[in-house]
Amino acid sequence: MAAAASDLESKAKAAFVDDDFELAVDLYSQAIEVGPATAELYADRAQAHIKLGSYTEAVADANKAIELDPSMHKAYLRKGSACIKLEEYQTAKAALEVGSSYASGDSRFTRLMKECDDRIAEEASQVSVKSAAAVAVAPAAPSGATTVATAAEDKEDGASMENAQPTVEVPSKPKYRHDYYNSTSEVVLTIFAKGVPADSVAVDFGEQMLSVSIELPGEEPYHFQPRLFSKIIPERCKYMVLSTKVEIRLAKAEPITWTSLDYKGKPKAPQKIDAPAESAQRPSYPSSKSKKDWDKLEAEVKKQEKDEKLDGDAALNKFFREIYSDADEDMRRAMMKSFVESNGTVLSTNWKDVGKKPVEGSPPDGMELKKWEY
Repeated sequence: MAAAASDLESKAKAAFVDDDFELAVDLYSQAIEVGPATAELYADRAQAHIKLGSYTEAVADANKAIELDPSMHKAYLRKGSACIKLEEYQTAKAALEVGSSYASGDSRFTRLMKECDDRIAEEASQVSVKSAAAVAVAPAAPSGATTVATAAEDKEDGASMENAQPTVEVPSKPKYRHDYYNSTSEVVLTIFAKGVPADSVAVDFGEQMLSVSIELPGEEPYHFQPRLFSKIIPERCKYMVLSTKVEIRLAKAEPITWTSLDYKGKPKAPQKIDAPAESAQRPSYPSSKSKKDWDKLEAEVKKQEKDEKLDGDAALNKFFREIYSDADEDMRRAMMKSFVESNGTVLSTNWKDVGKKPVEGSPPDGMELKKWEY
């Protein structure tokens, strides 16, 4: 039983890494059913539920994990994350406070608790505004008191003008959005610039500086030149221009957590990053804004890459790759055997048929199959 559950758990983790969250949930459920049902299984299934947007189910799994292991900090993290999505900020904060006591120094708890505090304060201010709006309007004053009332109103209006805050001009949004996340040895920065030619992108690395320029004909140039949070190793930094983004990998000079991308004064006691354990979670995506669904954004980017229109051999190769990636072990064996033995003229997914005998070549109409002699 234990061996079967362990095998299912390994397959579930692999499915999660491959972003097949529905399969991961199904495999975790099978492992729990086979038994023994551990806190680790429930906590991991809760994370898969969060990725699918099934937040109620995620809270239920996190609660079960906490029941089985009250000191498991990641179970509280799962519960807090799911409750935030459900706008249950008080419940989320309570779970995160308990979890942080078992994981001192984990910046994810600090960040999420701050988000809870901001949301709770925002809700409180909205309640105050509604209460003020509900106050009954006073009855009209007698005609003889009109002059006195008008003078009082003018005085109040004048005081309001004196106490009014100056209007702050909101800076314009940058041309391209960007985001980053930490790993043990590097910071991965993503600039969401879609369809940008590689020769129009220039990236330079300094000891604690980064310069990114994107210049397209007929458009205003994009320049991003932050002084970085900490020092980097320029010769080990690299970048890639993809169809939907520019991905920049900054090699850290010190294994510390970057709490921001920009330098904002000397950080106080930066947290060192330990080498990730075998069961470590995937890096989280910190946000510079108060509320942003980065999981949804990531899914949209992957969908755009998947839906990218290709022509000719590129489209055919993409089609075959998708078939192969979604196939089970027997289908993959059948595809490999039929393709190799037929000299690339047959591609079959039926292992029962292909596995019995050699696959003969089948050239297209009007063509002849010849064997090369070396």
